Amino acid sequence: MSKLYVEYLKLKNKDINKVYLFKSGIFYIALEEDAKKLSELFDFKLTNLNESVIKCGFPQKRLEFYINKLNSLNIIFEIIDLNYSKVDNYSDYLNNCKIKDIIQSIIKIDMNNISFKESFEFLEKIKLELNNIYNN
Repeated sequence: MSKLYVEYLKLKNKDINKVYLFKSGIFYIALEEDAKKLSELFDFKLTNLNESVIKCGFPQKRLEFYINKLNSLNIIFEIIDLNYSKVDNYSDYLNNCKIKDIIQSIIKIDMNNISFKESFEFLEKIKLELNNIYNN
């Protein structure tokens, strides 16, 4: 039995009505009953986590969209991200994810192969992204 499924069962024992979204790589996935529910709501394709557990999910880039959808449908959910002890504030969580993406893009810069113009455009883009995060 996978660690993810064991965690899912433990959480479902605490609150059977809550939908749990697990951060897994660059995706958020739901398991079993939660996967079936999300599949019905959003027409997600169901696949297998293993031979006995079903899953569905969406890419991390769509997290804000689906948080808004779940909230508008009054669906109680929780994000389980092993990089965080507990996600209580989804706005802060989304901003932290965006900041991590910005940091990753900075780390990937090849300082030996970037022009002044590219550097300036990159910094302008980061400035706008950080302004959006700060002003939200």
